[in-house]
Amino acid sequence: MILNIADKVVVITGASSGIGEEMARQFAKRGAIPVLTARSKNKLDEIAGSLGVKHAVYAMDVKQTEQVHKVIEQIIERFGRIDILVNNAGYGIFESFVDAPLEHFEDMMNVNYLGIVRCTQAVLPHMMKAGAGHIVNIASMAGKVGSAKSTGYSATKHAVIGFTNSLRQELMGTGIGLTAINPGPISTPFFDKADPSGNYVKNISWFMLKPEKVVNELIHAVERSIPEKDLPRIAGIGIKLFHLFPRLFDRVAARMLNKK
Repeated sequence: MILNIADKVVVITGASSGIGEEMARQFAKRGAIPVLTARSKNKLDEIAGSLGVKHAVYAMDVKQTEQVHKVIEQIIERFGRIDILVNNAGYGIFESFVDAPLEHFEDMMNVNYLGIVRCTQAVLPHMMKAGAGHIVNIASMAGKVGSAKSTGYSATKHAVIGFTNSLRQELMGTGIGLTAINPGPISTPFFDKADPSGNYVKNISWFMLKPEKVVNELIHAVERSIPEKDLPRIAGIGIKLFHLFPRLFDRVAARMLNKK
């Protein structure tokens, strides 16, 4: 059965740029009601002004537990429900482990992983009461295969995948779907902070995904309640080979992956 997302209330974290911004546009085109959240309300207002459909905007920092719960309650009060939650907020810093301060590990985990936990804890009781809903967690291929200079970032995405897979088991039979999206590198402002030198982007530009492609695949997964998507598909094949032949894969793949 294919879910009709028209008129569905879709809460998107990290909606002020990148694939979060693209999600707002694509969900709006399909008749959904996008609810944009991020720390920067000014940027959200700019994006929302071009949507041309019913929408809402809330300033929300996924690191602030009380704020997350307050905003979710405001959304429920306004719309009566949340049909789809997309946990998209996150960032990365690519640096060698010996040079990385502990604060970078702590903050990335606080945003990329615990941000998802906070938002899910705030939204899930409402979905369970309704007996319906769908949660999408933006993980990464980096959560399945690590590479040099991404120890902190990869660890957060490993945590997201583990969390998603475990929670999916808990939600069996509740009417609530849970999807992990595991993209490779995407052509977005993510790399402005992750790779300020531009060297990594230059080396892998041929492999980078377009935001529109990722969002179309995400919506397809929600419509069909697909539990997980690896993007691009060829990378998914590589992941399977890694699990079958980890030593061989490490030797071969290092030349491709370790370009930061």
